[in-house]
Parts: sequence; structure tokens; C-alpha cells
Amino acid sequence: MLEKKPIIFLLLATATILIGTMITMVAPFKWINDPKLKIAEVKPYTPLQLEGRDIYIREGCNNCHTQTVRPLLADVERYGDYSKVGEFVYDQPFLWGSRRTGPDLARIGGKYPDAWHYKHMADPQSMVPRSNMPKYAFLQRPLDTALTSRKMKALHFPYTPADIEALKGKTELDAMVAYMQKLGSDIPWRKAAQAAVIGELKNPYQEDKTVLAEGKAIYDKECAQCHGKELQGEIGPSLADIDKPDAEVFRITYGGLPAGGMPAFGDALGKDKVWKVVNYIKYHQRR
Repeated sequence: MLEKKPIIFLLLATATILIGTMITMVAPFKWINDPKLKIAEVKPYTPLQLEGRDIYIREGCNNCHTQTVRPLLADVERYGDYSKVGEFVYDQPFLWGSRRTGPDLARIGGKYPDAWHYKHMADPQSMVPRSNMPKYAFLQRPLDTALTSRKMKALHFPYTPADIEALKGKTELDAMVAYMQKLGSDIPWRKAAQAAVIGELKNPYQEDKTVLAEGKAIYDKECAQCHGKELQGEIGPSLADIDKPDAEVFRITYGGLPAGGMPAFGDALGKDKVWKVVNYIKYHQRR
């Protein structure tokens, strides 16, 4: 029995632990650093984005927001293709996280225009009424760039003195927004995941006033933050006199606009609710 031979038992236990360590820890490091896993489109952070990332860490944002899309149906349907190793090649340390008090941010870049992020950071509840995120209006203070050059050199990121000089006059909020717009923007996932609307479209609720109340409720919850309570426009353009047919308004709402514009609402709302919003917008114009 091995327990009666302590030396042999100790040697075998040590060998087992070393083999297990090689398989579970050393080998994955080699796989992660495999050049074949890198994604050519993923670029290093600019100085402004890097400062924003450091502020993100400083404020503890990673305690409430993950930055990894898991290969689960619920994640892929909501956020797009699952995260790949190559997306995080310039993240030191990585910010995958494990808890979602707020939504995942791995694909937030380009989903909303800059103005949306500025307003959301200053007053989250003005954009997402049910949010429990604190206000970060204090980030409008000047950006401290004393260590920027040293950080860029330590991370081996390409930069120029002109890049560093361009940070003068920027605020911490500018840096945070730049970082938000970077996340996931190098991966061409949104174009592939964007809902497609094909064929002739006809408003099933045209002239149907019974759905106006529901359409208004959906608009107030999902659209008013950017287009105003009375469709007067704010972050997004005014809809009070939008000169587009019902089908075109539906296509834009359902499928969204290119990066930096309006996000798609097709997957979140479905066709029926989108049509009710269109009906409310068109009716509001005729009042």
C-alpha cells in the first residue's frame, strides 16, 4: 500500500500536482499567446481611451459591468457573437468580470452616439429610469495626463508626442466616453447581427387609434430619452415632422442605423411593438 511508503507516495503526489498544473495553468497561457488567436482588426488603445479605461477601473465600474459575452443563447441573442481571446489582447488586466448588476459592456462601442453616453454618465436615470447606477457628473474635471506616456510605454502601445499633446483640455468624462466607444468596436459583429427587414411593409395599425396609448407608453420608455417626450428631439433628431413613410420609420426603428447612430430595437421589442411606436409617431405628427 502506498500509504505505507511515504517517500513514494510523496513523489507520486508531487508528480500528479505538477502534471495538473501544466495542463490547467501553463498550457492555457501558451494557447492564449498563440499568434493565430489574434484578431487583426483589434487595435491598441489610444491615449484617451487608455485614460478612460483607467478611470473605469478607478471608479469600480467592473464591479457592476462584465465585459465578456458568454457562448450562451441568452448572451449571444442580446449582445452578439460570443467573446474571443483575441479581443482582449491589449487588456492588462482584463475586465471580464463575473457579476452583472448592470448590462454587459463588451459590445457597447458604437451602439449609441457620444451625446447619449455624456448624458447617461451625468444622470443615468434620465436615460434608463430603472437604473441604480450613481451619477458621474464629477468626471467633468480636467484629465490628469502626467503618467500617460509612461503607461503607453509600459504596455508597448504605439503613440506619438502629438497623441499625448491632444489630451490637453480633455476631461475625465471625455476619456470615459472614448473608452466606451472603443469596446467591441473593432469587431464587425453588429453588421452581421443587425436585424434585417426584407420585403414590402405595411402598417397594420394605420389609422387605428386604439393602440396609440400602448405606442406612447413604449415610446416614453424606449425612445423619449433621445427624441424628447414631445418628439421635439434632443440627442436624436426631432420626430415631430419626420418626412418618411411608415415603412421607412419601421425599418429604422427595427434595424437601427450605422455605428454611432440609433441602435436596433427589433430584437428587443419585436415587430408588433415597433409598429405601435410608428403608429404613435405618425399620429403625433398629424395632431
